[in-house]
Amino acid sequence: MQSPETPAAKLPPQHAPLDQFPVVAGELQIGGQPLSRLADRVGRTPFYAYDRRQLSARVQSLRTALPAGIELHYAMKANPMPALVAHMAGLVDGIDVASGGELQVALDAGADPREISFAGPGKSELELRQALAAGILINIESFREVGLLARLCGETGYAARVAVRVNPDFELKSSGMKMGGGPKQFGVDAEQVPELLKAIGDAGLGFEGFHLFAGSQNLKPEAIIEAQQKSFELAVRLAEAAPAPVRVLNLGGGFGIPYFPGEQRLDLTLIGENLAALQARAHALLPQARLVIELGRYLVGEAGLYVCRVVDRKVSRGQVYLVTDGGLHHHLAASGNFGQVIRKNYPVAIGNRMGGETEAGVSVVGPLCTPLDLLGERMALAQAQPGDLVVVFQSGAYGVTASPQNFLSHPAAAEVLV
Repeated sequence: MQSPETPAAKLPPQHAPLDQFPVVAGELQIGGQPLSRLADRVGRTPFYAYDRRQLSARVQSLRTALPAGIELHYAMKANPMPALVAHMAGLVDGIDVASGGELQVALDAGADPREISFAGPGKSELELRQALAAGILINIESFREVGLLARLCGETGYAARVAVRVNPDFELKSSGMKMGGGPKQFGVDAEQVPELLKAIGDAGLGFEGFHLFAGSQNLKPEAIIEAQQKSFELAVRLAEAAPAPVRVLNLGGGFGIPYFPGEQRLDLTLIGENLAALQARAHALLPQARLVIELGRYLVGEAGLYVCRVVDRKVSRGQVYLVTDGGLHHHLAASGNFGQVIRKNYPVAIGNRMGGETEAGVSVVGPLCTPLDLLGERMALAQAQPGDLVVVFQSGAYGVTASPQNFLSHPAAAEVLV
């Protein structure tokens, strides 16, 4: 017999409120346009849509939350769409690229070469030659790159601007993806950096500073603050062996956005206060250094939607499936196959039936011949029929270029900036 004191069933965790896209007459609005009209304008589904006003608002909110003088760089690996990069280049202080191809996009977008940095563990000789010719800052990640740059400088007469990407002796706690600490392919182990700095000085390369990136996708301010503090302390120690004063200190990013049920948006208040304190210490200990925060998904992730169309509605042994013309080949992350250990749902909705009567236990799948092609599993969604538009929120980062678009030879997804 149940006790009268037995607590009520605990509600499952919900997605964070996502109100960045307004709803008018039951339909999502993107860039001031109804979703169905935008789909007609694009001319086909599936597509990604990015809202330029949201991109601008996110940068402005960061400027407000962080102390003046902290430089903001966009890590364009999160979303290298040329029109979006051109928009971001006019908002941020610098662009970080991770390949020669991204470098060309950044230059075409009008980014100042002196404010472009290049990180990556396997830069080719051709890419380093491109970087030297463009005059950008190269984040050195191995002893090989020192010797190669020295030779290329001698051959071309170009001067090298370099910083050292440090693999720190700590990790960013609670990060979705750890980029530093322990054995890593990224950067140079902190204990080897003094030797590397000597090699940079001996080679006559133009040393400018350090780049430290401990991890990404973190929603805990205290973890980000601890990583920033440890990164700063490590840079101060390493600066003692540097062949020139530190002029740029890139503390990385790690700022996360809420993807899954139970997650909440990152509170920047304490992070801003910590950066103000580090800025004051930098004036005393590294007086020539500019402090940089490098962000990707935090700047663009929430400003994007993935849109696909329902082509069939199937019921299999009581389970409702909405079969769409999109799927994991366009949005690998939403399918759960881009680093998730246990698959969890991105926020999904029927974009042209917002606020309508819902049904529970609906799964959204794509047209691919694999059970991995899953965009939403057993979700509560508005009742949908063929022709309706499914939207996946939080899709502005690591979408189309992080997905296997050629898998099974279905059409590629379009991209629009509105």
